Amino acid sequence: MNVLLVDDEIRMLDLLELFLENFTCTKAASGKEALALIEQHAFDLVILDVMMPEMDGWTTCAKIRKITNVPIIMLTAKNGQDDIVRGLTGGADDYLTKPFSEKVLLARIEAVLRRTKRQTEIHFHGLIWNKERHTLHINDRETGITPSEFELLGVLLNHQDQVLARDQLIEKIWGFDADIDTRTVDSHMRNLRNRLKKAGFPVQNYLQTVYGVGYKWSSKGIRYHEKHFV
Repeated sequence: MNVLLVDDEIRMLDLLELFLENFTCTKAASGKEALALIEQHAFDLVILDVMMPEMDGWTTCAKIRKITNVPIIMLTAKNGQDDIVRGLTGGADDYLTKPFSEKVLLARIEAVLRRTKRQTEIHFHGLIWNKERHTLHINDRETGITPSEFELLGVLLNHQDQVLARDQLIEKIWGFDADIDTRTVDSHMRNLRNRLKKAGFPVQNYLQTVYGVGYKWSSKGIRYHEKHFV
């Protein structure tokens, strides 16, 4: 699981990384750096400090929420009720005051991920992707799809507006140790495009190729001037 750690104190970042030794951690020393990382990579969780210079955690949280619904746990030395309410109403999923123990942090992470687990059924402009039934419906008609294409579509829909690198897609769909190269991802993506288009879904409006990086599913549709990426 990929976790983004955001804190202006290097010692706190190192401590969090130590606590989360079983996770893949990426560090950001400012809200601005965190936003840049989120726009380029998919994360499963953000642990965000409140008291940061230039852009505080509340502002950063609000800006993150404009990009993604990734779960956010806010960390702060403040434990006042108003601060907690501000954090939770501002888009955070949980709020943890410093100092805290490793066990409490891990328990909070587990609880947040349990509450915010990826959707098992996603509706998107006439498209219905159902993980439990492993079905895909487009305009009320079931569409045949291979297992790999189904998983690929699910990852895209669950990470809307985030650029997903080819290596990330390989890890999420086939596993870290899979003997799969990036050309296989491109092949499956091409087949998925053709399948959705043939079923009547305007995939060209939503699925964007970010050359040299990977792919992105646009929740609001690709604007005219962006179509050269497709």
